[in-house]
Amino acid sequence: MTDAAAPRAFPWPVVLFDLDGTLVDSASDIAAAVNRLLAELGHAQVDEATVRSWIGDGARQLITSALQHAGELQTVDAVMPRFLRHYEDCLLLDPQLYPGVESTLQALQAEGVRMAVCTNKPSQFVPPLLAALGIDGYFDAVLGAGDLPERKPHPLPLRHLAEGFGVDITQCLMVGDSAADAGAAIAAGAPLVLVGYGYRRDFDLHGCGALAVIERLEELLELR
Repeated sequence: MTDAAAPRAFPWPVVLFDLDGTLVDSASDIAAAVNRLLAELGHAQVDEATVRSWIGDGARQLITSALQHAGELQTVDAVMPRFLRHYEDCLLLDPQLYPGVESTLQALQAEGVRMAVCTNKPSQFVPPLLAALGIDGYFDAVLGAGDLPERKPHPLPLRHLAEGFGVDITQCLMVGDSAADAGAAIAAGAPLVLVGYGYRRDFDLHGCGALAVIERLEELLELR
């Protein structure tokens, strides 16, 4: 006889996590990198809140926004190598895990859930950040911008990860904080949970069809 009090298993065998704004608050470091570039180009500094409003669609869009804000006439392609040097230098200045991230990852891993990072952060910066924060061991796969021809909100990264795990995309829960995450999940056909504490900008978290909008990552464990 089955014990009626036994907890239900977590419904999805695979969870795909966005990185910046979902697992890690890296806005201060990204802002530092942007401001180093702007200073190099002879422009005024911008505050962290402004930079937060530019995060989510990858480094190129971030710098496009910064250049437009500053009135800089150089192209993104012209300044991107310089920005990426600053990005690398600032990567580990002060990144912070959001509250409850590590305990949630531990709980999911203990249940046998497989996990991956699916981010628009340039791929070369993802492994060192995860390692510095001590969470690299929780992920079976890591996918960043540049690893595939497309990035979120295109569905390809999510579908690629699902294929790598050998499961249908409907068995992969996407957890993110932005329009790019929601767009990728919806286009791929993956179930979606959004966090309310990230870099959502003006995106309507509650109006996109997500299964839930959570304010603490631990709430993910309650979705059973």
